[in-house]
Amino acid sequence: MTIELYELAGRDDRRFSPYCWRTRMALEHKGLSYETIPVRFCDKHLIAFSQQDRVPVIRDGSTTVWDSWEIAKYLETTYRDCPSLFGGKAGQGLAQFLNVWVDRTLHGALMPLVVADILEHVDLADRNYFIKSRTTQFGKSPAEMQTRSSEDVMAFDVAIANLRDALEDRAFMAGPVPCYGDYIVFGAFAWARGISNYSLLKRDDPIYAWRDRMLNLFNGMPRTAIGYAV
Repeated sequence: MTIELYELAGRDDRRFSPYCWRTRMALEHKGLSYETIPVRFCDKHLIAFSQQDRVPVIRDGSTTVWDSWEIAKYLETTYRDCPSLFGGKAGQGLAQFLNVWVDRTLHGALMPLVVADILEHVDLADRNYFIKSRTTQFGKSPAEMQTRSSEDVMAFDVAIANLRDALEDRAFMAGPVPCYGDYIVFGAFAWARGISNYSLLKRDDPIYAWRDRMLNLFNGMPRTAIGYAV
């Protein structure tokens, strides 16, 4: 049976949600058959069946799961015979730490650099929704948040410093092969790549090399997604 993945999409079919990228990569890792259903910001009716209004949502037969972390746990439990996302309970605990760190720290460091660029890739209705919802959430409009000041650039560099050091001598987070922790962090960079031509990383950065390896996974599926060559 094919799993349905409902994920955020832009005007030109850009798939730029960091959370949806986590789920898409998890499905690929598990080797599961899935199809994607694009959902724009104002397409809440498409996921009304999930009894909430956020993506990603998956529908696996009669089972509906939303929230990328809950989906990852569901896939790990339900499809035990497929490659493990976490490599055991300890790995799941470490992945949960990364989940919180990315949501609270990495995304926060990225926003001043790329968040307003989303407005160039959404429909008018979604543009108005995004400006209003983010202004309410953060107390500033996306344009006011995206300053790209020297302080913002430095804050981003500080945020990823430990990640850079961790990837200095390994291909992926846990070693020679990727795990769900990689997909959590990659989601943030896939989001930025999908909506902004702002260059976050230098070519000699270990994170740049890691991101390149991530883009090549699963027969290059992530690289074929619409985005910028940054």
